[in-house]
Amino acid sequence: MKGLIVLRSGQEELILEGTLFGALRSADAENVVFGEFVFNTSMTGYQEILTDPSYAGQIVCFTTPHIGNTGANREDLESTRIHAEALVIARYTPRPSNFRSEETLEEFLVRNKKSGIHGVDTRRLTLFLRDCGVASGMILPAALRDSIPAQWGRFESAGYDKIDWIRQVTTREVRVHEPAPHDPSPRFHVVAYDFGIKAQLLRDLSRRGCKVTVVPADFPASEVERLRPDGVFLSNGPGDPKLATYAVQNVKLLLGKQPVFGVCMGHQVLALALGGNTYKLKFGHRGANQPVLDLERSSVEISSHNHGYAVDASSLPARVKLTHVNTNDQCCEGISVPDQMAFSVQYHPESSPGPHDSGHLFDRFVHMMDDFVRHKYI
Repeated sequence: MKGLIVLRSGQEELILEGTLFGALRSADAENVVFGEFVFNTSMTGYQEILTDPSYAGQIVCFTTPHIGNTGANREDLESTRIHAEALVIARYTPRPSNFRSEETLEEFLVRNKKSGIHGVDTRRLTLFLRDCGVASGMILPAALRDSIPAQWGRFESAGYDKIDWIRQVTTREVRVHEPAPHDPSPRFHVVAYDFGIKAQLLRDLSRRGCKVTVVPADFPASEVERLRPDGVFLSNGPGDPKLATYAVQNVKLLLGKQPVFGVCMGHQVLALALGGNTYKLKFGHRGANQPVLDLERSSVEISSHNHGYAVDASSLPARVKLTHVNTNDQCCEGISVPDQMAFSVQYHPESSPGPHDSGHLFDRFVHMMDDFVRHKYI
């Protein structure tokens, strides 16, 4: 079935045609997908991207031309379901050629009740987003073209920036992450705030000897202290960090009591808890090939990114050290607060999929917990 992409950024509007696939199968007036359109430059890992909770509320345009080649499988999930609202691709490969494939991409979409559109001029779409910034938009059957003005009315009442997406994706109950059979015996206890946590983050902590207790995004700081953790981890997640006031307040209360490590949304929440400010990027960083300069090590890491907001480094207190910057646009990619045993990065050191240049950050967190535990019992 033919479909349309309709984007609006300020006074600019773009309409592109393609072919619908996945769960959107009928020209019903309700079969319209709304979201914030973003683009991702990763050449592999579409399954991990689609199941990353940080993409909740967003429609992902993949810039790599062929999607579907590797199918889908149970091992590459970053969460239990697809969180992206939909995907946009240039060419869909319906017959995967990978020994790990268990189903096609379309079967994966249908099972998750999600949709996509292929045969789209993704170059033009990406250039629109680069020129105009991330845009609100919709995917709908071509037969509903005349209803586009009415559909805008439905969407604008619930725009992406107005929703606290963290509350949409966080766990509802406290749970302990199940380690893999080959993981070492736990030496440390980490409480991980789930702002939209990826499975690979939990695996990377577990394989370094951490027992990980995952808690909801609004879990009170007093309850965290009762769990007596050796460290607190602040995860990735979707949306505007300023809407997560409950998370910022809890982190304020926990700072200085044990080591704290934040990633992506966790980095932004930590910055806000320290008195800093955040802002929305024009089109964000989403891809597995972003260069980041480590100011402390005088080295460049190629890293995996997925963020539409950033920390304003100039707003941070003097005791906060800027540790990483993006070499493309100089935005803040990492901070450290030595006197409060806290540090964070904007990018993804778990990098699944992506490079492994930043894995040492987990080791840094473990070393901080080791020092903390040693001094705690002296």
